[in-house]
Amino acid sequence: MASTLSSLQTINSSITNFPCVPIIKKPKLHISLTKTSISSVRVVCCSSSSSSATTYNEDEEMDKIRRLQNGSDVRGVALQGEKGRSVDLTPPAVEAIAESFGEWVIKGLNNKEKVVMVSLGKDPRISGNTLSVAVFSGLSRAGCMVFDMGLATTPACFMSTILPPCQYDASIMMTASHLPYTRNGLKFFTKKGGLTSVEVEEICSDAARKYANRFVKVSTTLSTRPTKVDFMSNYAKHLRDIIKERVNHPNHYETPLKGFQIIVNAGNGSGGFFTWDVLDKLGADTFGSLHLNPDGMFPNHIPNPEDKIAMSLTRAAVLENNADLGIVFDTDVDRSGVVDSEGNPINGDRLIALMSAIVLKEHPGTTIVTDARTSLALTKFITNKGGQHCLYRVGYRNVIDKGVNLNKDGVETHLMMETSGHGALKENHFLDDGAYMVVKIIIEMVRMKLEGSKEGIGSLIKDLEEPLESAELRMVVLSEPRYAKAKAFEAIEAFRTYIEQGSLPGWDLDACGDCWVSDGCLVDTNDDPTAIDAYMYRAKVSSQENGEHGWIHLRQSIHNPNIAVNMQSTVPGGCQNMAKVLRDRFLLPSGMDKILDVTQIDKYAKSGDLSQAA
Repeated sequence: MASTLSSLQTINSSITNFPCVPIIKKPKLHISLTKTSISSVRVVCCSSSSSSATTYNEDEEMDKIRRLQNGSDVRGVALQGEKGRSVDLTPPAVEAIAESFGEWVIKGLNNKEKVVMVSLGKDPRISGNTLSVAVFSGLSRAGCMVFDMGLATTPACFMSTILPPCQYDASIMMTASHLPYTRNGLKFFTKKGGLTSVEVEEICSDAARKYANRFVKVSTTLSTRPTKVDFMSNYAKHLRDIIKERVNHPNHYETPLKGFQIIVNAGNGSGGFFTWDVLDKLGADTFGSLHLNPDGMFPNHIPNPEDKIAMSLTRAAVLENNADLGIVFDTDVDRSGVVDSEGNPINGDRLIALMSAIVLKEHPGTTIVTDARTSLALTKFITNKGGQHCLYRVGYRNVIDKGVNLNKDGVETHLMMETSGHGALKENHFLDDGAYMVVKIIIEMVRMKLEGSKEGIGSLIKDLEEPLESAELRMVVLSEPRYAKAKAFEAIEAFRTYIEQGSLPGWDLDACGDCWVSDGCLVDTNDDPTAIDAYMYRAKVSSQENGEHGWIHLRQSIHNPNIAVNMQSTVPGGCQNMAKVLRDRFLLPSGMDKILDVTQIDKYAKSGDLSQAA
């Protein structure tokens, strides 16, 4: 192990720093195994006398790669340290996936004379250096020229494919978002944007075949080292230029944020650049900012705008420093949340409402696409502002792709947001970029002050009503990981059947809620349906006493072997009552309690206390 780390350190220390300009000469690939590699070779044990045993082992090997797919991403355990979870995102697995991605990109470009260039960025996770070598090796085996962006953000990786002087053919971001330090993963981009679940499935299936049939399972060394590039400075300048041009400050154009204090909480992820390379250079006072230095162990809190600790610490810093705005980024900065000048956290529905208010000023009547967990109050807020609300499937790629398709169909759609904080804008290449979302909010904040407003950014959502009750619970699938997805599908389809048969009185499948788009929020009924990456249904809940007063949403997780149960209610005790009905009229009589761990549902149904159910 020590010799392996030494080899990796030698590789990393010798990478040269060059500007991100295309190199014309196509590299020759010399893949070799070092003594260190040979000592780590793992041989797949297959019986030569039994074809069934061989097939079984090949299937097992292929499943190891296929199970790493999580929707449009690849994610897995990269380091020991999680109870009950073994390492599955190994360098050989990553190398096979990177090689298949490189081949997929080359095939898509269909230009045998072109040198295909692919960049790699990563968040600060401590497994990043080792897995980066595997990515570079896989891309090189595919015939790609590789560029090392070092510490980067997910949006910056995509922008490296379209912003000069780089304009690479494709990019990979190595991150596992807000998940623990033991995890890691890959996100894939071309000039067209992020890959779909179907495309990632194709790549993983090809990588699985490579992995299963490769005698040597250890990542090879790099004879041709990647070119190291500083793209983050280009990306930061891009964001600065947007703020300067759109604010167009009459007194100090170059420093439009002069006089504003803005707190950034980067959570020790990749978001620190936004403080020193964007805000500071535009004249903002960023004193009081939190956890800016990258630390792959994330010692202070989960880098996540949905995390209560992250938001509470940011809130305290805003109030203590009398700041104008607080910003919370997730690890790879494709999500964000904010805190207004009065210390009010703005994430989830509140962040969608804030972005909707800003976008509807610029594009009156536009459609806003969200996932199906948003509140009835948000729909009312959007429609009162003159917008249209399209509820769609949970999953940020689902939401974004829905917006892309609506625009293709002639339905003007400028904003797509999921309650997790993923948000994309038509004006920004339909890219979910947490930093760009914050840029939009900052621009509006400065404009309000220039127009003479004495109110903060939070005043834009003062009309948003809050749901009386909200709850999220989980039911773990009691199955081997390889069968968990099928078992979850079985349970969710049974839920649909029970509702359709009238076994849950007052519950009706909510095909589109208040959504005005005819094909609904959970399934496409048009001629070109979107592939389903996770199964889910939402039911609206009514009673004679209260009429329609809430909804319940069951969703198969694409990241973990469980089913998420989300509920909202406008009446006291409504969510607890839904949990009771779900347990007594569906989970127990259907026998689903035999394949699902219903402990959280049962505890919440008895107590109505989410803290006791966790």
